[in-house]
Amino acid sequence: MGLLTGKTALVTGASKGIGRSIALRYAQEGANVAFTYLSSVEKGQALEAELSAFGIKAKGYRSDASKFDEAENLMNQVLADFGSVDILINNAGITKDGLLMRMTEEQWDAVIEVNLKSVFNLTKAALKPMMKAKAGSIINITSVVGLRGNAGQANYAASKSGIIGFTKSVALELGSRNIRSNAVAPGFIETEMTEVLDPKVKAEWESGIPLKRAGKSDDVANACVFLGSDLSTYITGQVLQVDGGMLT
Repeated sequence: MGLLTGKTALVTGASKGIGRSIALRYAQEGANVAFTYLSSVEKGQALEAELSAFGIKAKGYRSDASKFDEAENLMNQVLADFGSVDILINNAGITKDGLLMRMTEEQWDAVIEVNLKSVFNLTKAALKPMMKAKAGSIINITSVVGLRGNAGQANYAASKSGIIGFTKSVALELGSRNIRSNAVAPGFIETEMTEVLDPKVKAEWESGIPLKRAGKSDDVANACVFLGSDLSTYITGQVLQVDGGMLT
């Protein structure tokens, strides 16, 4: 029996990086996993097969979380296929970095739409089934950048800060319905995004972290397992930093 046996989770943006690790850890812990991907159909199909190997039900959906109607349709499809959504993990995100003086309106809007509006879209779509079930765990992936800001990432920081305010508001609104809302704030995590960094830049980042290393995407996934499981039934409205002590 895994920590999530019998639960159904929906993970957005799961074809790579942190989202992929969350989906895999959830399957290992016995959850049925519905997930979304946007770009690569092949990656989506490969992940579906990988998850199913754990003996759980898994299905990928090609869906753009930043589009309100698509989020609504997605939730209806997942409910038809799985019967319930017990855990929602809003992970979909992009970066379009640049100094504010050079940042275009398109760069600002795209990041806010994908990172922040998608959280509103999917959470709103999940409310009805969760309220009907009188239970649910919503987990939003924010970032340490949302807590402290970062030069060259005004759009990303604003979107990730917005997620924190949204998470806390949802916790206050839905606590009486036994629906929990928490955020996970990863620090410097090794993913496809960080692989392109200059090794010197990476070493500089790591030297500023008390644990003296970058995190793994599994470190973030493990925090999500905890927040999705019954181990955290009295925890809501919190931001759990998975950052090696970076923002201590």
